[in-house]
Amino acid sequence: MPSKSVTALTIVLSVAIWEIGLRQQLVSSVTAGSGEPAAKDNAELARMYSEDQADRSPKDGKPIDWRVVGPRDKERLKKMRELYSDGKLATGADYYHAAMLLQHSDAAADFLLAHELSVVAVSKGEERAKWLAAATEDRFLTNIGRPQRFGTQYRADGPDQPYRLCKVENGVTDGLRRAYNAPTLEQAKAREAEMNEKPAKSK
Repeated sequence: MPSKSVTALTIVLSVAIWEIGLRQQLVSSVTAGSGEPAAKDNAELARMYSEDQADRSPKDGKPIDWRVVGPRDKERLKKMRELYSDGKLATGADYYHAAMLLQHSDAAADFLLAHELSVVAVSKGEERAKWLAAATEDRFLTNIGRPQRFGTQYRADGPDQPYRLCKVENGVTDGLRRAYNAPTLEQAKAREAEMNEKPAKSK
């Protein structure tokens, strides 16, 4: 019976091979053009994306109340999956918005799909999706117990524990990170220190 590490590596390699083919098809499709009128962004996805981001940026610097945000995330994910299954994603923004909602899930399969949707968004000219493509790949890998590649993921072992940059493998250069609009490895490490800085006490 294959070990867990071998199975995980097989998944990663299969995804990489499949993704190369997908990217080639997407580039060919975009280059050829369809001659059809430009599609409009899905208003419902745009609304859910805005709500998702607002939930993560509380007013007045208040902490996120996950007892409230958690159930909202689940409802947004449920609706997003319905739109995805019904073929309602059309524009680069649609794919980006859907990917952002998905990466706030807690399942490896959702992180992988979020990465794939981000790749489509980039192929459709959505610049914001470059960083998300890197981050969702990292999130998928760390979730299945593999080192991340770009250095976008941090983890704390408990509420009072410091954040640590998850292990990063050496297959990605800073040049490739910049191409994905991701921080360099040095910047990622500096971010780790910033995340652990204690706020100054008010006088």
